[in-house]
Amino acid sequence: MAAASAFASIGGRATVNLSILFAELPLLERPAAAAAAGFTSAELWWPFATQAVPGKAQLDALRNAFKDAGLRLSGLNLLDDLSAGAKGTVSLPAASERFRQNLPVAAALAESLGAGGLNALYGNRIAGADPAAQDQLALKNLTLAARAAHSIGAVLLIEALNRDDAPDYPLHTAAGAVAVVDRVNAATGLGNAKFLCDLYHLSVNGEQLEAVIDTHADRIGHVQIADNPGRHQPGTGSLDLAALLDRLTAAGYTGPIGLEYRPAAGGSADSFDWLPRELRAAR
Repeated sequence: MAAASAFASIGGRATVNLSILFAELPLLERPAAAAAAGFTSAELWWPFATQAVPGKAQLDALRNAFKDAGLRLSGLNLLDDLSAGAKGTVSLPAASERFRQNLPVAAALAESLGAGGLNALYGNRIAGADPAAQDQLALKNLTLAARAAHSIGAVLLIEALNRDDAPDYPLHTAAGAVAVVDRVNAATGLGNAKFLCDLYHLSVNGEQLEAVIDTHADRIGHVQIADNPGRHQPGTGSLDLAALLDRLTAAGYTGPIGLEYRPAAGGSADSFDWLPRELRAAR
C-alpha cells in the first residue's frame, strides 16, 4: 500500500461517494458514518432509484441527514436509473420526460446542500434506435441540464464509463466525453459543462491516464478515484493514484476528489487507512 503521506495533495479536497461507500448502512445513516470517519463532504448517485420526483418527506429526510451530520453535498447525479440497469437517462427517448421532470428537483436538492456539480450520465444505446437521434436528444437534454446547473451556480458533469461494466454506454473515452462537453457549451454559451474524469473507468478502458490529464485538464470539472483492478481503495491495485493526483494538481485542477470505490474487505470505515484523518475534511 502506498505511504499515506503520498496523498498530501488530496488534503482539503476529498469527498466520499455515499452510494458506493458505507453501502452496508441504510442511506440516511451514511452521512453520519462518513462524518464519524472524518469527512465533511460527500457525493451521491441519484439516491431515489427510478423516482424522478420523490416526495417532500423523502427529500427532507435526506437533507436533514446531511445537515445533522455537518456534511456538505459536493455533487449529485441527475436521474440515472442505475438501479434498473440503465447508465443514465439523457439519451433515452422513453425516459426523456422523467429526466426533465427531475431537473428542478435535483437542482433544488443540490443547491440546498451546497453541491457544485450535477452529473448527467449519458444513457445506453437502445437496440433498434438511431444513435444519431439519441445523440440529438441527449444534446437537448444536456442543454437543459446545463442551464439548470447554471441557475444554482453549479457545473454540469459528463462522464466516460468503462466498457466492461457499461458495454452499451457510448462514451468510453475521455475524448468522447469531452466532445460532448464542447457541444453542450457551444449550444448554451454558458461554459459550465465539464468532464468528469474517473481515473478507474478510464484505466479499465486502457487509456493513458497521464495523457488524459495533460490533454484535458482545462475541461475537467470533477475527479473520481478507485484502484484498478478491483475498484477498491488506493493501494489495492496497480494505479499510482498519488502520482496521478499530483499531476492533476500540477496541471491546474484544484477541485474535489471523489472517493468512489468499494472496500476490498471489511466495512467502509476500515478502508480509509491510506488517507490520514487530517486530510479527509474538505475545505
